[in-house]
Amino acid sequence: MFNFRRKEVPWEVVNSSTVDAVPMYYEDEGIHQFLPDLEIAFTGQSNIRGTYVFDVSSGTKVPELRRVIEFARQQLLQRIAKKGYNILLLEGWQLTVYRRGKEHRIEVQYTGRPARAFGKLPESRSPPFTAVLETCY
Repeated sequence: MFNFRRKEVPWEVVNSSTVDAVPMYYEDEGIHQFLPDLEIAFTGQSNIRGTYVFDVSSGTKVPELRRVIEFARQQLLQRIAKKGYNILLLEGWQLTVYRRGKEHRIEVQYTGRPARAFGKLPESRSPPFTAVLETCY
């Protein structure tokens, strides 16, 4: 009558790092002074977040974690482009490493405030505060 599930071993949190959404272009620098050819047409009303999960080998190092965060950022930029935005004014991320037996998994939640900008867009910037990973892993 009732089918019982086999007991699945749950994922254990090994480590977690969070960087709250921070401005990528500071007011005191002046976005127009820093990027004189850039004009912000409109911004999103709220932050947008994407969650990305990666199965990885057990020996994951800091450079690989950085690449995972950068990949998540690129995925979020592609997602906002479909909605008519082309830049993130605020950016932040949360990275969680899980373990289940010999399996390892990384979950990245990347968040940002999308905006539509006209003019010369800045070079692709790296995600904020990835140096935090050096102290955690």
